Amino acid sequence: MKTGRSGKSTTNNSGWSREYQQLKIYDTEEKIQQFLLVGVDTSHAQISMEASLDELEELLTTAGARSVGRVIQNLPEINHRTYIGTGKMEEIKTLLSDTGADGIICDDELTPAQLRNLSEYLECKVIDRTLLILDIFTQRAHTREGKLQVELAQLTYRLTRLTGLGTELSRQGAAVGTHTRGAGETKLEMDRRHIRERIDQLKSELMEVSARRDMERSKRKKGAYPIVALVGYTNAGKSTLFNSLTGSHVLEEDKLFATLDTTVRKAVLNSGRTVLYVDTVGFIHKLPHQLVNAFRSTLEEAAEADVLLHVVDRSDPKAAMQMKVTYDELVDLGAADVPILTIWNKQDLVKEETPLAVPYKTEGILKISALEADAADQVSAMVDELLNQQDQEFHLLLPYPQSSLIEPIHRDGIVLQEEYTPEGISLIIRAKGKLAALVKPFERN
Repeated sequence: MKTGRSGKSTTNNSGWSREYQQLKIYDTEEKIQQFLLVGVDTSHAQISMEASLDELEELLTTAGARSVGRVIQNLPEINHRTYIGTGKMEEIKTLLSDTGADGIICDDELTPAQLRNLSEYLECKVIDRTLLILDIFTQRAHTREGKLQVELAQLTYRLTRLTGLGTELSRQGAAVGTHTRGAGETKLEMDRRHIRERIDQLKSELMEVSARRDMERSKRKKGAYPIVALVGYTNAGKSTLFNSLTGSHVLEEDKLFATLDTTVRKAVLNSGRTVLYVDTVGFIHKLPHQLVNAFRSTLEEAAEADVLLHVVDRSDPKAAMQMKVTYDELVDLGAADVPILTIWNKQDLVKEETPLAVPYKTEGILKISALEADAADQVSAMVDELLNQQDQEFHLLLPYPQSSLIEPIHRDGIVLQEEYTPEGISLIIRAKGKLAALVKPFERN
């Protein structure tokens, strides 16, 4: 009989009586794993090594483990064989013994050779930043699409690291760095052929999911509702603001990557305009490329938006770096041309406001605390104002021979008034882009 996190026992249905099972409930807890954080400072990173390890420690806490120390080595470049130098490996070996740590977590993605060499020399569990983030995503993906995307990212990562990960994958228990999806996909005995087969299957399933997502996206466009996507660094308060704007109940938690799945909700602004708010997955420093690739179809929601709300934790000393990381990812996703409203969130936690430059063209900056009652009204008003600037209002008289234009007008514009008269179809609409150019010749004088 096994004992779970809650202290309640579980059995394998071997026929024991319920009374016997109840007598055998043990009040035990799983051991919290402990790790040393290891980083290499090459002095050309966009974030200081201490700050990067602070974030790595927060990731570790989110994964359910804790840090018992950190080691930083200054090198011109990362050691291609062992990540760190031999002297530091000796130091780490001593620290592992002194602290009783279960292993180390490196702040960069390790190559298969680095992973293997470190594991053999230190004789402990060796995890890198990428595997740690994949572990968190595995715990927090709830939708079918999210689970498929995470499993694909995991298997892509593990495919070239079967030998180096062998020791970790053979350990019992759901430990940090060993969460898996599916029926035994990442056990040691699975060879590369089986993993590749599973990867092909996942890609095929995700293509079907992506096709459905494209259909949903197309329907949203036909609904002529402006799309407003919330983007930003993880834990900046996007979900809290999203809930406030839409009256939803998306999970809000003060942890990195509290929510992974894209959520879309309709809302009516004070002006009466209906919009669709989209809550997207948060970005992070050194976001694993496997996850960016796996979640690309989800993240592309940002590129399809009419307005981006870039939510920034203004109380975080690393806010400048976080804005740059988010914007760089938006550029990679092809969303850099979408108008951006910058939301400096968590103003209630700002003790002393220092100057902060926005590293991109912004349509405006709004300072709020998403927890305050009037935050949603402030944001909605700003969104409304920007959408008004994007849309033009046209008073049209459309001759009946041109009535074929009614279909694209309803599809791509917002019809405020429509009346059939002897002279033609009288319309008041909001339009932009190609539709604005198409209807302009029919404006009333």
